Amino acid sequence: MAVIAVVGGPGAPGATTTALALLLAWPLAPGRRIVLVECDPDGGAVLAGALEGRVEAVYGLRNLAVADRRGLLAQTLWEQLIDLSPEGNAERLLLPGLTDPTQAPGLAYTWEPLMDVLHGLEPQGYDVILDLGRSGATGTSAVLARRADVVAVTVRTTLRGLSAARPRLSALAEDLAAAGTGADALGLLLVAEGPYSGGEVAREYGLPVLGLLPHAARTARVLSDGGDITDRRFIRSELMRTARSAADEAQALVRRRRQRLAPAAAPAQVGPAPAPEGSASGYPAPPQPYEPVPQAPVITTGPVAPLAGLAPQPAAPAPFPAHVQPPPDGASAPYDGPPQYGQAEQGYGQVRYETSAPYETSAPYETSAPYETSAPYGQAPYVQAPYGGAPQYGQPQYGQAEPPYGASPQYGQVRPEPAAPHSQSQPPVGQGPQQPPAGQESHVSYGEVLRAR
Repeated sequence: MAVIAVVGGPGAPGATTTALALLLAWPLAPGRRIVLVECDPDGGAVLAGALEGRVEAVYGLRNLAVADRRGLLAQTLWEQLIDLSPEGNAERLLLPGLTDPTQAPGLAYTWEPLMDVLHGLEPQGYDVILDLGRSGATGTSAVLARRADVVAVTVRTTLRGLSAARPRLSALAEDLAAAGTGADALGLLLVAEGPYSGGEVAREYGLPVLGLLPHAARTARVLSDGGDITDRRFIRSELMRTARSAADEAQALVRRRRQRLAPAAAPAQVGPAPAPEGSASGYPAPPQPYEPVPQAPVITTGPVAPLAGLAPQPAAPAPFPAHVQPPPDGASAPYDGPPQYGQAEQGYGQVRYETSAPYETSAPYETSAPYETSAPYGQAPYVQAPYGGAPQYGQPQYGQAEPPYGASPQYGQVRPEPAAPHSQSQPPVGQGPQQPPAGQESHVSYGEVLRAR
């Protein structure tokens, strides 16, 4: 009928003991069964506790992780169950938990398919109790609490227990409201160890109390450390009687929530409403807003493929073409031709430009003359360096690319520098050629490019 998740917390409030009490006290109609699944990532406690080590640790949750990867999760589940029924009629079953907390990461991708399989047991007449322990409602196993019909949190009614449970209850309520079926799935299972009553705790936290279990250490030790569960005194104890009442309250909460979450009995009409008969205009009425009919969830009992529904991965980027590959060490140009416009040349940080590049380029000091005609064959031209710096390889001398008379130089062109004294027969290192003094003719024609002597 339902999936009930039992959650613990700090201070050992007794989540596993409470889950075992619910398993043994759960009311079963003819033909119904119930399964307790130990989903605590910190490890199971029933094999070494209530069963006193009489069953070998070869069964359990760890085997489902391997079966899920093979697509055999649903079939393997039945092979891992242990009968805890006092009569031995397989009505109350146990799926043992992990034997080592380091096995928990291997189940990260199995929790979701496991919940699909457990919900699929309901049409076959099974109810399910999940023992989530202290940390089973967070992390990768948080889907167990989000998809449960009821999440029951065990809390001791001491000041220490109530104080430790407050932040945990707030986090669970927010997570169920955001990613689950609603915060109304949350309820309290109180262990009456302290002075606070169930009504006071319910008013303080604003949550319903599903059961108030007595603090009976002697009876609870049978469930935590082993004992005779067929003893009449144990069956009629106050702990088991209150556990049966808590089971009834949990089932009532499941029915109320399912009535709220179930679709309406009369589905909403799909499509525009028909025109009323006998309208004065004779035309049909305008289309009315409609709501789609909610579809019932599909419950599957077979194995769940672990990779189903994954989005396709994006294709790998294509390799760069050859003309943009970086040149090898020691090369001055790419592999298949001269450097393109704006492409860095392998060398001392200089940039070569294609001759057809426009002036509006962002590269500074671009010459207006073609690259191959600025110097005789076999000699490299000069490109002017920034003012005050030494001319670098491939830089023009002063006076190159002078704009026409009366026109302002465009962006990227170079103005000539003032003439240097003519007395120097050779320009010093780091400076351009010399201009003759006033009154003497210059042997340099306008726009002519000089070469280094």
